[in-house]
Amino acid sequence: MDAEFRIFKRKLYDKMLNWKRTKDGKSALLIKGARRVGKSTIAEEFAKKEYISYIIVDFANAPEGVWEAVKNIADLDNFFFQLQFIYKVKLVERKSVVIFDEIQNAPLVRQAIKYLVKDHRYDYIETGSLLSIKKNTKGITIPSEETRITMYPMDYEEFRWALGDEVTIPLLREAFENKRSVGEQVARQLLRDFRLYMLVGGMPQAVNTYLGTNNLSDVDQSKREIIDLYTEDFRKIDPSGKSARLFKAIPSELAKNASRYQVMSVLGRSAENTDMDELLEDMEDSLCVNFAYHANNPSVGLALHKDKDRYKMFVGDTGLFITLAFWDKDVTENIIYQKLLSDKLSADLGYVYENVVAQMLKASGNELYYHTWPTPSGKHNYEIDFLLSRGNKLCPIEVKSSGYKAHVSLDEFCKKFSSEILHRYLVYTKDLRKDGETLMVPLYMVPFL
Repeated sequence: MDAEFRIFKRKLYDKMLNWKRTKDGKSALLIKGARRVGKSTIAEEFAKKEYISYIIVDFANAPEGVWEAVKNIADLDNFFFQLQFIYKVKLVERKSVVIFDEIQNAPLVRQAIKYLVKDHRYDYIETGSLLSIKKNTKGITIPSEETRITMYPMDYEEFRWALGDEVTIPLLREAFENKRSVGEQVARQLLRDFRLYMLVGGMPQAVNTYLGTNNLSDVDQSKREIIDLYTEDFRKIDPSGKSARLFKAIPSELAKNASRYQVMSVLGRSAENTDMDELLEDMEDSLCVNFAYHANNPSVGLALHKDKDRYKMFVGDTGLFITLAFWDKDVTENIIYQKLLSDKLSADLGYVYENVVAQMLKASGNELYYHTWPTPSGKHNYEIDFLLSRGNKLCPIEVKSSGYKAHVSLDEFCKKFSSEILHRYLVYTKDLRKDGETLMVPLYMVPFL
């Protein structure tokens, strides 16, 4: 299906360079992320470019000799000697790196990182995927000599890079910083470009398929393979299948426009005899899912008043989210994709936009919070979709799936917490503009908030 395997430019590479330069072998680098997000690829690409030689040990598929070497890892001389024989690679002191791929499958190696780093012969990069790393670390000492970074799906700028466009995002940043509109026609084209990102998503395999085939049905098939992998992995950490069901129900739960994810509507009575805290923690650790928690009292710190029992779940990649939303069809027909691309699908797609905003905010380093409170009649709720914390101030965000300009919840929130507000944003599908105190922000400018 894919014409070729492409290596994509990723922002994480700069963080890896910074680790190599500043740590100089005094810590191992642990790259966490969901499966198929590009961890192994970037680790190997980094090793090729920044070291004289490298060995990549894939603990999901390691030869028998590796496991024998691991049993005697305390004897480091012998351990390295065996690795070089097995992989036919000569390691050079302080100029080589050893990559431990899928490290969660080798807890003894993870524990030995402390001694490997202290030995200081080589650099070490570990990657860990969906199967919660912590599940396989019971009874071992987690090394403190680790620099941990998280890899997310390709963000919008990385997606534009993959398409050969290095101009759009810097220009958009400039427009945002100067609060300058781009004009109606340009805004329309920019939104169409952005909707393509929403449809394909940021999983390298899906982007690679799109570039190789230019066929959205083929892209959909790639995404289904990834979702099947995620579902399998969820079943490994939770054989009851409940976490897999919760994951697959994310689009339908968001479509209800309720103020929280309703576990009982998905799991029924079986939720009652389940340790939901542990189940949800495992789902969050998987990095396939982004959680937004209700902030009960936003005025005194979001994290302090995070309600662990009231949350929304978003899929970590919006391309996967769209495929999940149309899961009942064997392959999402191109017609659905074409209608989504041209914004002609009749269903209210507000929840798709909410998912992509959650994804972009998370990739920019924000924790996700939202806030609801009753209207004066008590029959409905006001809702702020996302709250950003900036110093000791708040930036409320309301997301609209159209060019809709009303922002009642935003106005009421800013009255209620007037002394706490830094900036207020309405995210929507038109050009950048001001409406009184509210900055109306097109979806593709969310990474700059």
